[in-house]
Amino acid sequence: MRAWNVDAQGLRLSELPEPALQGGGVVVEVLAAHVPAYTKAVVTGGRGGLPVPLVLGSSCIGRVTDVAPDVFHVAPGDIVLDTALLNAGDGDEILVGWVGLGAAGRNERTDRMHEVWHDGTFAEKALCAKETMIKLPGAENYPDPARLAFLPWLCVAAAGLHTAGPLAGRDVAVIGATGQMGGAAVLLALAEGAATVTAVGRNKVALDRLAELDPRVRTHQLTGDRATDAAAIGPVDVALDALGATPTADATMAAYDCLRVRGTLVLVGGVRQDLTIPYGEFMHRRLTLRGSWMSDDETVRTVWNLVRSGALDLSAVELLKVGLDDPESALDLAEGTSGLSFVALVP
Repeated sequence: MRAWNVDAQGLRLSELPEPALQGGGVVVEVLAAHVPAYTKAVVTGGRGGLPVPLVLGSSCIGRVTDVAPDVFHVAPGDIVLDTALLNAGDGDEILVGWVGLGAAGRNERTDRMHEVWHDGTFAEKALCAKETMIKLPGAENYPDPARLAFLPWLCVAAAGLHTAGPLAGRDVAVIGATGQMGGAAVLLALAEGAATVTAVGRNKVALDRLAELDPRVRTHQLTGDRATDAAAIGPVDVALDALGATPTADATMAAYDCLRVRGTLVLVGGVRQDLTIPYGEFMHRRLTLRGSWMSDDETVRTVWNLVRSGALDLSAVELLKVGLDDPESALDLAEGTSGLSFVALVP
């Protein structure tokens, strides 16, 4: 089979043996896989070390072709989401075929997890751990499976938003809304009944596009001044920070400043700075600060039901399809995407 293989020399299209079924495993035909905008940085080591050699790819929409004898929740023919998140408990988590570790970081157990489950989904077929498989009932009738490749990002955004409780009737702000995770969060908040959604970012073109989604969407282009940004964003009940690496934490702290009493700030992004939280103010405003990483099975099912019912319309997402033939061009295309625009690999 053809696959995007990464080794010490970099990324290339390779001809590899089809994956062999093993205990606890599920073989899928890959229908579509999201190529994140930062994939080139992953390949070049800019997002942490990959356990190479491996087939690249962190998640996919697939059709099950075979299952091990100890797999009961999915069967051949099922359409599934492979989340790539393998969780052994106690903070030991890995993303199969990708970079990223859970709270415990790298240790002997995560190394063993990578040894058993190392190949990802940028291929014609993939061997996946049964724990990363979630069945999508009715997905066989979805008109464009490639569009469902955005589902994992929607689920990560949803997991973060759900830590703040129900969104219906509440004012929500998404900081970093012009990135793909932020764009997903805007869609989710709208689908779950937020009263207003303030999309915050630096890219005016992407902000204008988000404003066209729904009359409930407000936009704010970041100025870099914390007080000015806080005044323009809030007041809100929930602020989700989906920013990538930034020179300062001012935009995140502007989100903190704009929260109402009993508001919640949720961190799902890649800000590298420490946050200085005033103890007394935090206490008296009765605020909540939550961290959220990836998602769980129940969140996936919730988001899929929103999509399946039409409450969350994926036609708002600009889909760019690529094949396996030219990995370098595909990564270049992905690098230029943002907001509600994404590249789906369709093997």
